[in-house]
Amino acid sequence: MPTTLYYSRSTASLVVHWLLIELGVPHELHELDFDKRDQKSADYLKLNPAGVVPTLVMDGQAITETAAIVMHLADLHPKAELAPAVASSQRAQYYRWMLFCANTLMPAYRAWFYSDEIAGSENSDASRQHARAKLEKAWGQVADHLDAHGPYLLGAQRTAADFLLTMLMRWSRNMPKPTDTWPVLQAHAQRMKALPSFKEVYAREGLTDWT
Repeated sequence: MPTTLYYSRSTASLVVHWLLIELGVPHELHELDFDKRDQKSADYLKLNPAGVVPTLVMDGQAITETAAIVMHLADLHPKAELAPAVASSQRAQYYRWMLFCANTLMPAYRAWFYSDEIAGSENSDASRQHARAKLEKAWGQVADHLDAHGPYLLGAQRTAADFLLTMLMRWSRNMPKPTDTWPVLQAHAQRMKALPSFKEVYAREGLTDWT
């Protein structure tokens, strides 16, 4: 059974698509049309009850949650060295940054982009301002870390966490203070965007912004 990525262009599925290309994993793509609410169809909800992307089907098993998929792909391909050895001190830091992306950055972005849905229309502006403040504080923390310990999140070793971080930096591109405002974050993004796999995923998804 082929590996299949259920995705929508320019969403959280981008990092999974990018890693599949980076790792050379043969795969098929199944694009979901959000305008037609394909992600809420009965068939898709059987794979992903949350009705969101990405979903990666490997060996007949559906895997959901962006960070979980990214970590699983890195572990499946140890020769790529995108994840530190299990139980090492670097592995602990790897977990830290993967969960920082998943638990701090991604929920704050959701509050920014879907403030009406989360807080109600009467509280939308306040929700967005709170989300913006949280994101800018978090990105400041990442910038300080990279200044002290870079060039990547784990120092000299580029890991799957850097791929996830880069995708989340892209999400800030139209915000009042995009991550490119911090020189060290911009430099990190430029290193990641220089990868051939980044250019390839952009071409496949037809993206032209933030290049």
